[in-house]
Amino acid sequence: MTVQPEQDRATETSCWCCGTDYPETELVRLGQHPEVGVCLGCARWLQRRAVQRYDEQHPSPMGRLRSGINAVRAAVIRKGWHERGVIGAVLRWIDRRLP
Repeated sequence: MTVQPEQDRATETSCWCCGTDYPETELVRLGQHPEVGVCLGCARWLQRRAVQRYDEQHPSPMGRLRSGINAVRAAVIRKGWHERGVIGAVLRWIDRRLP
């Protein structure tokens, strides 16, 4: 087994989730596994999945509200409304501000 030189590891900046290359400043490193870098978009997606899993395990009124928001978000994506001109821009703006 060989170890990569430090300079080679520093240049590897692809997201472990989506595989896209990003500058180091746009990656989030995992605490105990600094070799794992996740881009900001995938980190947001993972955060939403973690909250969804928590809400499933700990039912609450706020969790039901977030579940409703996620259902609307899924419907918008399924219908492709987020890709339509001005309405798409507004929907994406709203999505960035919702939990």
